Amino acid sequence: MSTRRFPAGIGAALLAAALFGASTPLAKALLGGIEPLLLAGLLYAGSGIGLGICLLARRIFGRTPTEAPLRWRDWPWLAGAIASGGVLGPILLMLGLQRTPAATASLLLNLEGVLTAVIAWTVFRENVDRRVLLGMLLIIAGGVILSWPGDADLGIPIGALLIVGACACWAIDNNLTRAVSAGDPLQIAALKGSVAGVVTLALAFTRGASMPELSYTLLAGLLGFAGYGISLVLFVVALRHVGTARTGAYFSAAPFVGVVISLLVLNEDPVRGFWLAFALMGLGIWLHVSERHEHDHEHEALEHAHRHRHDAHHQHPHDFPWDGKEPHTHAHLHAPLIHRHPHFPDLHHRHRH
Repeated sequence: MSTRRFPAGIGAALLAAALFGASTPLAKALLGGIEPLLLAGLLYAGSGIGLGICLLARRIFGRTPTEAPLRWRDWPWLAGAIASGGVLGPILLMLGLQRTPAATASLLLNLEGVLTAVIAWTVFRENVDRRVLLGMLLIIAGGVILSWPGDADLGIPIGALLIVGACACWAIDNNLTRAVSAGDPLQIAALKGSVAGVVTLALAFTRGASMPELSYTLLAGLLGFAGYGISLVLFVVALRHVGTARTGAYFSAAPFVGVVISLLVLNEDPVRGFWLAFALMGLGIWLHVSERHEHDHEHEALEHAHRHRHDAHHQHPHDFPWDGKEPHTHAHLHAPLIHRHPHFPDLHHRHRH
C-alpha cells in the first residue's frame, strides 16, 4: 500500500500563513503609535531590509544560491505584483484595520484566497473541481457573514470594504508572482519589500507623517521582516509547487492565527456570527488541504531554469561538469512525456483539463 505524499508546497504555504496571520493583530496594536500609511511602509521596509541582509550574508559567506536568478522577461510581472500587492494592498489594509476589530479583519483576509483562485481559474486557466469550488464557496460565505453590517442604520461597512480591497490587490499580486516563481524566492521577496517600502514611506511623508519612537520603528521593522518578508519567501516557494489558487487557499489559514492572537492577547470580543464564519472558513480550507488530483496527463517539451532534483520530471543529461549535488539550478530541457500520478498545478503541471 502506497502512502500519500504531503507536498512540500502545502507546508510552505501554511507556515507563510502562520507568519502573516500573526502580523495582522500585532500591526493593529502598533497603530496606536504609528500612522496607518507610515506603518504599511515600515512593515515592507523591514521586509526588504531584513531579506536584503540575508542576501548580503549569503554572498559574504560564499554560499552559492541554488535558485535561478530573475530574467529580463520577469520584470514586468514583478513590477505589477509590487504595485498591487506591495503598495496598494498594505495601504488599504492599514486603513481598514483602523475601522475594524482585529479578529474580524483577520477572518476577512480569507477572501484573498478566494479572489486569488477566481483570477487563477478565469484568467490563467488553472484547473478547478467541485471539491475546490465548494471550499471556496464556504470561505466566501464566512466572509459575507463577517462583513454584513447587521443594522441598516450602520451604513456601508467601510472598514470591511477596505480590507476586501486589500485582498483583491494581493490576489492580483499572487497571480502575477506565479509567473516568476521559478526564480529565487529570496530575491523576489527582497525586491518587493524594498520597492514597496520606499514608495509607501514616501507617500506617508508626503502626507505629513513623522517617524514614531525608535521602539515602534524597530518593532514594525521586525514584524515586517517575519510577517511580510519570510512569509513571502515561503509563499513564492508554495506557488512553485502547488499553483496559485491552492496556495491562496492554504494561505487562508492565516486569519485563524490572527484570530487566536486577537482574542487571547488583545482581549477582543467576537462579533455576531463570528464562530459560524470561523467554522465555515475552516471547513472550506480543509476541503482544499485534503484534495487529491490524479489523471493521465501529457507534458509538452519545455525548457526553463529553476531549483530541482532529478525526479521523474527531471531525467536529463548535463552539458557541464556536475558534482552530483542536489538540489541545483541550471537551464534544462523536458522531453514530451505522458504519465499518471497525483499532482498540483506546479511548474510542470499547468496543463489544460
